[in-house]
Amino acid sequence: MIREPVVAGSFYPGKADQLRSMLEQLVDVAVAKEDVVGALMPHAGYQYSGVVAGAVISRVRFTDTFVIMGPSHTGLGEPFSIMTEGVWRTPLGEVAIDDELGKKILSLSRFLKEDHVAHLQEHSVEVQLPFLQFFKPDVEIVPIVLMPADVAAYQEIGQAIAGAIGELGREAVIIASGDMTHYEPQKVANEKDRQGIEAMLGLDEVELLIRVRRQGISMCAYAPAAVMIAAAKELGAGGAELVRYQTSGDTTGDYSAVVGYAGIIIKKGGMSPIAKLAKEAVENYVRDGKRFKPKNLVPEMKTRAGVFVSLHKHHELRGCIGTFEPVESNVAEEIVTNAISSATRDPRFLPVSSDELADLEYSVDVLTTAEPVESEDQLDAKKYGVIVEAGWRKGLLLPDLEGVDNVDEQIDICRMKAGIAPGENVNLYRFEVKRYK
Repeated sequence: MIREPVVAGSFYPGKADQLRSMLEQLVDVAVAKEDVVGALMPHAGYQYSGVVAGAVISRVRFTDTFVIMGPSHTGLGEPFSIMTEGVWRTPLGEVAIDDELGKKILSLSRFLKEDHVAHLQEHSVEVQLPFLQFFKPDVEIVPIVLMPADVAAYQEIGQAIAGAIGELGREAVIIASGDMTHYEPQKVANEKDRQGIEAMLGLDEVELLIRVRRQGISMCAYAPAAVMIAAAKELGAGGAELVRYQTSGDTTGDYSAVVGYAGIIIKKGGMSPIAKLAKEAVENYVRDGKRFKPKNLVPEMKTRAGVFVSLHKHHELRGCIGTFEPVESNVAEEIVTNAISSATRDPRFLPVSSDELADLEYSVDVLTTAEPVESEDQLDAKKYGVIVEAGWRKGLLLPDLEGVDNVDEQIDICRMKAGIAPGENVNLYRFEVKRYK
């Protein structure tokens, strides 16, 4: 289908030459570009928020695809709506949907539904498109509209987006389209928005939603921002930066009831915070013989779960130790314990020496609670890890391992690890992992 523009001529000029001329005033083509995994861009009329949106998009080194999420202002359609086919039209031309990435995201999320109705009258995605077209006329998008929900739903959608990007090996930028405080005095808006911006710069979607509700921050950006942060962390976010903030009062001169506009970029990083913790734990222990004390925990580190830490050297396994179920007080402590064990107590290898530290690569798998399965048909070597149990003997294998292509191989390896004979009756369990590198 072709999704026609609904706010051309109101939020932004309806004629191509006028729109292009306005965009030239709002963006900075000379500013240095950066590798960005996510961005927050406001979506009001260009005369109010365009300078903030332009400052953000000018900093982004473009990729072929942008996943754009906006809040629902209309209440139409499914609560979590994604379009995976079709084109969006603006005065600058047509923008195609990246159907392969869209369909992969849809397949990985239990919340998202294929739905175009939510998008027909919604402006939050549309207003970002001319900015993208200005820099890259053949850009593709995946449009998503979100309604209010709890943080767990937003995290799941974020993980689906990150998982799809990772599985397809794509370079994509995730845009959260939304504004900050609505119709409060300038001083009040500035303080409330500072609270929300602080949480976003800390890459803490849980704290963001807590502050939105506790402080009564009337920002429509909270849902797409929470999803974007969750996805960015899965993709190894390196840190966030506030590019620009202003309010509608800075344009109109009326500060009695303003709307706030924040522009934020999340830069690519070399390592996720969880994998970085494993690295710090190993390096501190190998060099100084001291157990690392984790600080400034990201939300994923505060829960309890089983954890496996894998070390590789020149792409070859160098150590892997983990726990089926949580032993420590939180995931952070579990990572530290198992990282040290992987480096020093894996019986297959000599302890890691200080000379090897620069060559190590780290991978951390955080396990979900294992659930029993009735047959091998409920297993999948790529999606699920497996536990094979016979009495007190248990063998575990993580999912999606190189060289393990099917369930039979998984089970055979588990039997061998646990000393369970091929003909013995066993109980089977499956679990999923979140893998951090």
